[in-house]
Amino acid sequence: MEEDANQFPKKELLDNVPIVEDERDELEAPEFQVEFLPPAAEKGADSGGRRPGNADADPSGKKTAAPARFQACGLRRTLGRLETLQEEKELLVQKTRGELRACRQRIELIAKQQASVAAEVAAGREANNTASVGRLQAVSRHLCTELDDERALQSQLRAALLKSESAMWHIAIQKGQLEDVQASAQEEEAAARKGLRAHTSEQLHREEEALKKAERNRLLRVRKAMHLQKEHGLRHQKLVEDAKKNHKIAVKFLKASLGRIREQEREKEMGSQEHMKRRMDAVLALKNSISANRETLRKFQAWGQARAELAERKARAQKEMILAQGGDAFRHLFHQRQRQELEAQNRAFGEQQRLRKQEIVGRILREEAAGETRRKRRSSPTKATGRLTLRDETWGYVSDVCEDRALNFSPQQQDSEAVSPPRASQLLEAISYESVQGDSGNITWEHDTLAEPEIPGLWKEDYKPNQVPKEEVDRKPVGGTKMDRDILARTMEQLRSRVTHRQVASGHEFKGRPFNSKPKLIHFKDFDVGKVYKKKITLINATYTINHCKLVGVEEHLRDFVHVDFDPPGPMSAGMSCEVLVTFKPMINKDLEGSVSFLAQTGGFSVPLKCSTKKCMLSLDKELIDFGSYVVGETASRIVTLTNIGGLGTKFKFLRASESCEMDVSQSVAKTSSLFTYEDKGIYGKITTSFSEQKIEGKESPPIDMTSQKESGKLDGKKQEEGRPAEGVTMSTVMTVPPNEEQTEISLGEVAEGEIGPFGSIKVPVIFTPIIPGAVYTKFKVVFKNQQCPTLYFRVTGVAIDVPVWVPKPSVDLKICMYDRLYQDSILVHTRSKAALRLKFEVCKELRGHMELLPETGYIQAQSSYTVQLKFLPRHSLPEDAGKYFDKESRVLEAPMTIRVADQIKPVGFTVHAVVTTSDLELSPSAVDFGHCTVYEAVRTQVSLCNLSLLPQGFGFVGLPKFVDVQPSDGFGTILPLETLQLDVIFQPTKAKEYNFELVCKSEINRCFKLSCRAVGVRPPLGLSHYQVKFAATSLYHTSVATLYVINSHVSMSSLTHSAPRVGSEDVSPVGPTTFEFLPPPDSPITISPLVGTVLPGKRCLVQVAFRPVLPTKLILQEALQTLTKEAEVKSPCKDTVTQRKDLRRQSSTLRLQGQDHPPRASTTQAAKLQKLDLKPSSDEYQAAQATLARSFQGRFDKFVVPCVVASGDTEDRKGTEPLSFSPHNTLYLELWCPAVAPSLVVTSDKGKTIFNFGDIAVGHRGIKKVSIQNISPEDLTVEFSVLNPSGPFILLTPIGKLPAGETQVLTLSFSPRESILARETLDIITKRDTLSLTLVGTGVASTITCSIEGDVLDMGYVIAGESVSSSFKLQNSSALPIRFSMQLDSLSSSRRGKSQQRLPQFLAFPAQRTEVVGTQNHSGQSVFSVIPVEGVIDPGKTQDFTVTFSPDHESRYFSDRLQVVLFGKKLSHQILLKGAAREHMMFVEGGDPLDVPVESLTVIPTCDPEHREGVFSEPGPLSPEAEELKPILVTLDYVQLDTDVPAPPATRELQVGCIRTTQLSPKKTVEFSLDGAASLQHEGFTVEPSRGFVERGQTKTISISWLPPADFDLDHPLVVSALLQLKGDVKETYKVFFVAQVVSGP
Repeated sequence: MEEDANQFPKKELLDNVPIVEDERDELEAPEFQVEFLPPAAEKGADSGGRRPGNADADPSGKKTAAPARFQACGLRRTLGRLETLQEEKELLVQKTRGELRACRQRIELIAKQQASVAAEVAAGREANNTASVGRLQAVSRHLCTELDDERALQSQLRAALLKSESAMWHIAIQKGQLEDVQASAQEEEAAARKGLRAHTSEQLHREEEALKKAERNRLLRVRKAMHLQKEHGLRHQKLVEDAKKNHKIAVKFLKASLGRIREQEREKEMGSQEHMKRRMDAVLALKNSISANRETLRKFQAWGQARAELAERKARAQKEMILAQGGDAFRHLFHQRQRQELEAQNRAFGEQQRLRKQEIVGRILREEAAGETRRKRRSSPTKATGRLTLRDETWGYVSDVCEDRALNFSPQQQDSEAVSPPRASQLLEAISYESVQGDSGNITWEHDTLAEPEIPGLWKEDYKPNQVPKEEVDRKPVGGTKMDRDILARTMEQLRSRVTHRQVASGHEFKGRPFNSKPKLIHFKDFDVGKVYKKKITLINATYTINHCKLVGVEEHLRDFVHVDFDPPGPMSAGMSCEVLVTFKPMINKDLEGSVSFLAQTGGFSVPLKCSTKKCMLSLDKELIDFGSYVVGETASRIVTLTNIGGLGTKFKFLRASESCEMDVSQSVAKTSSLFTYEDKGIYGKITTSFSEQKIEGKESPPIDMTSQKESGKLDGKKQEEGRPAEGVTMSTVMTVPPNEEQTEISLGEVAEGEIGPFGSIKVPVIFTPIIPGAVYTKFKVVFKNQQCPTLYFRVTGVAIDVPVWVPKPSVDLKICMYDRLYQDSILVHTRSKAALRLKFEVCKELRGHMELLPETGYIQAQSSYTVQLKFLPRHSLPEDAGKYFDKESRVLEAPMTIRVADQIKPVGFTVHAVVTTSDLELSPSAVDFGHCTVYEAVRTQVSLCNLSLLPQGFGFVGLPKFVDVQPSDGFGTILPLETLQLDVIFQPTKAKEYNFELVCKSEINRCFKLSCRAVGVRPPLGLSHYQVKFAATSLYHTSVATLYVINSHVSMSSLTHSAPRVGSEDVSPVGPTTFEFLPPPDSPITISPLVGTVLPGKRCLVQVAFRPVLPTKLILQEALQTLTKEAEVKSPCKDTVTQRKDLRRQSSTLRLQGQDHPPRASTTQAAKLQKLDLKPSSDEYQAAQATLARSFQGRFDKFVVPCVVASGDTEDRKGTEPLSFSPHNTLYLELWCPAVAPSLVVTSDKGKTIFNFGDIAVGHRGIKKVSIQNISPEDLTVEFSVLNPSGPFILLTPIGKLPAGETQVLTLSFSPRESILARETLDIITKRDTLSLTLVGTGVASTITCSIEGDVLDMGYVIAGESVSSSFKLQNSSALPIRFSMQLDSLSSSRRGKSQQRLPQFLAFPAQRTEVVGTQNHSGQSVFSVIPVEGVIDPGKTQDFTVTFSPDHESRYFSDRLQVVLFGKKLSHQILLKGAAREHMMFVEGGDPLDVPVESLTVIPTCDPEHREGVFSEPGPLSPEAEELKPILVTLDYVQLDTDVPAPPATRELQVGCIRTTQLSPKKTVEFSLDGAASLQHEGFTVEPSRGFVERGQTKTISISWLPPADFDLDHPLVVSALLQLKGDVKETYKVFFVAQVVSGP
């Protein structure tokens, strides 16, 4: 209640004023627009005065007017707030003063009570009443306490009163300050308005001047326009005069040109008539020839049929004879058929041989003709003079055929035909002749197209071709052989391809019809034979660019009647047109159809052509004439119209259907309709022709073709079904009917027969003269002379009555009527009487309480009508009152009404029909109990509204309470007859109480139907901040999160401060911690965190709801099962499929029998397969099926209602076994709208999987994977990527920035492991719609290989120079990935050559400095070592065998090389040293100290040269001849002398003597060795074992040498001894072994 006196400082009131634009109308006058004050005015207002002249001096001052006005608005608002605050303070002061007065009164009252209590205490003490005194003392203490409280309250009220009064004073001061500011602001506003008026007047002056200037400009433009128009008129008049002169000149020349054209057309017409006459004669001759050929064909058919019957009879007799003899007829027939086939093969072989002979003869003839052509080609070809055209020669040939000059049969052939039946070759000749005659356009005239014959010898008179026997020469088939037809087809295709070509314009190829025809169809209607008809069509170029058009011609069967005149216009641009004149001169009365063909640059096209003969198309406008009711003696007439819409007239005759007529049916064609098509006429014409030919032949019945028999049988069957006679020869048919009594009431007029012309109509009157009362029916027919026109029928009906009064509507239908509703209708009564009549209207007595006729009596004038009013008001007692007139089941009322006419015994009756129904609406159920419902939700209950009526009714629920709603359409609508509507009654309480109410439903006739309702309103102790959460459209496998709060607003038991939570009228829920628990539906994509929680009073708890749509696991497994099934079907071979089909066919009978007992188990089998299909989410099949379904996902919308139960208490205070009691009535409900959509980005590669496994990659290598992603959303997406681990092995090589809609981009990912590790990272592709996560998995594997060579040295041993030896070793891959290897020799390395050029030769370096591993190489340049395979791949855990071949070409002991094993082209795995030695002979000695360098020198130094031999080895004396061949071997022995008394072991060395295995032939198979001087060596302390021996091929023997110093050994001088070692093999070699021994001290 306290306020700070300084809470409204002046600066805050003036500066922090809100801007309000709605108050502008209060600040400015209505006649002015909003303008801003100049800055000078604002400055003047701040200083207390301003100068009016500054308003116009600064034009930019308008910008400061708006803030000033807004500041004024803020001042007024602040003043208003201060006034409101002042009123509140005054009210507070008054209230405080009233409380202070009441406090003072209570203090005075307490003081009086204390005085009275003190007096009573004194009196009690005097009376020694201890109990009373004690009680009074307690009262006195209580009064003292109350007095102290009241005084304290009084002091507080005084202090509050002082503060409130002080605040009021400060408010008054601030109000005064603001009033001064407002006054100054009003003065500034007035000055601004004055300046605005001045500015407006100046602007108005400028606008008036601009308007005057614009008017002057307009007048100038008008004058200029009039001048231009006058000049244009003069120019136009001159042009008109020039055009008239030119027109006169053009008309003159046009008349002359038309005269010349008409003359040319007359000459051309005369020529065409003569040409057509010749054609008609040729056609008639061709027809006669066809008839003769047809007769020949019929004879051949009869002969073939007779021969087949004879063969069948013979086979049947032979079979019976074999069966009678007890033989196997089937085997006999089988052997006979085999013999026939063998004979046929022999005949075919003979025919083939004959054709080969004929081909050889033809080739010889062609070669001779070619030689003759080459000889005569030197001479110039003779010119063809006077040559006829192809058409003239064709007509000449046809005329020869007509005169029987083309066919000349030899007498021998005629005699053979008379004796033996005709042969197939003769039939072939006849058919070929007929085909040639029928299609002359297919004949190729070579001499018409070639100026010089290709084979000139064939046309000479003295040419005599080689005679070939007639039995070996066969006639060439019709149309040529198959090879000729193929050659012709290829030639035509080449010609067409050369003529036509593609047309491409602007990158688009034209496809379609190159020219459009206008009109599209050339139709000659109703033509007459002999006349000439012409039609002109226009061809329009429909291509993109220039095109050409050429006339090809008309079809073959139209060439005799149709002529096309077309002058090719040359190149035609797109859209240009040309004209074509089509002339049709019919010679036969027959419908024709075909087309006119053209050839354009882009292809051929055709224009359809149709010629229609004149036809009769007759029809009647009526099939039924109903005269209605007429009195006996009257006469009525109706008109029936016969119309002919065809171009051919005919005679007609109207007859009764019962009358007979004689018709000429010479053509005997079944007449089913008056419209005949060309196809129908063709069929009937063929059949008629065949029957006419049979009649000409003398009514014989030769055998005919089976096809014609079937067709004739079908036609006969159709005719028998239609009840018409079959076709046959010309005959007369008389149709008669039994005689009946002629009905003279209905007759025809005078025009009953005559002739109807083309496109005409005839009107025939039909007269009805009733004689006898009753109904009259007559059927008429119209017959025609033209047999193609069917007979037309029509019926005539009428009713004759003898009563003058009648009702036009004898049955009055009131439709459907409701009870207690009034229905009216008018009944019209007519009279034919010539006198007035009195009428009395009666209603049957059962219905007089429900129906009446007004008036009951009336007079009808002569030959007029009378109207009676019918009123029908059905009561609910109608079913009982009406009796037999009312059907209770169908609710149909049939009420007979009677009209009685004076002086007439027979009354006139009519019937009133009506269906009477109720108007009740039924609500089900009649009472609704909504149960308990919280104030935060709505309860919906369905109610059925049934319409028991047969009429639709409108309804509406009226007077609904605020807490009730009825849907749909707010409880209003129309219900159809006998329809039941489901209505939703929605109840949402506003308070926690018990509800009892009624809902009223009114129908459109104001009937009320009530529905009783009751419910209990509940206010839970907890509430939700949102009861409905609408998630955004979320992609599959993405998450959307929504946040809401659970609020506990129950802080007090008082119901005055807030709405207390309770259930209905029960007690208020206790105040304290309240627990909630969400119960989400199982298997739903909803996650709520936390599910359970406790909320303290006045607090709230944050709850997060996450929606993550996923595809059902079962659906994914089904898709995976289908995919696996399809793959298995594709992989299974065709042989298995055939076997399964056979097994299925065998089991089909069993399955049919068991199908009734065992139902199909498709669903069970599929469920079992799904159970067996145990796929993990990480499997490839599962991910592929998931990606397929996600790509085809069409979207889904789900609604979930999650209940939240509420209980009082805290879960932490309860024991684990003591659950909280959740009330079912206090349950909250959270509605979630969850739309799921397909992801905007999908992976299209690798079956849509999002987990990419690089597999095992060797450390230091890189694996690449390409991922295709597609944007399947309708908009372009900006793509961003998450950051991968910079130190990780995964790298995105090709990121993209934008992905258009529908397009696919490829991402390149690399995996480069630096160590042996299993790596896994996630790459997020982020768009504004969703995020696509790609999981990258890879394993870094260290590549390890083990070699089978120990020490990495491979010694190939000794080999004969020029031979080779091989050795093998193995490399094993002990890693988990395939390893690609390559084998490299240092001797073949290019880098070695470069390094060797920069170094000194190895034989010049010291032994310690020699690092070169490549030793002696072959002189031929080929590598001395080779290895296979050189490269390849070793699978995990596998072993690769390698073969090393040593092939030296000269002798040396220092062949060496290094073999390097390189993995993946970069990693060096092993280095293997290859060594070998070569000898010229089969023996070798190995061991001793080296005396030469390992690299060969440029020169060879003899070992026995005295100048190069060291002196230590030389001995005095002459050299023997063999000394030059001695080879030195140095063996050094070091005896180690120990300091101990233990004797030291002797010094030992070894020499190896070997025999090389060779493929060369040698007399000796072993090597013999011997060491001379063993005794002298032994004297010096040397021991040599063995000194002699033999060595087998491929073996070595060791010579062990040991030395012990003798007693007289001088330690200062080493011992030097030599001995000769001789080797005998294929040659003899001698080695001089130098033994050098010395004693060295031990360690």
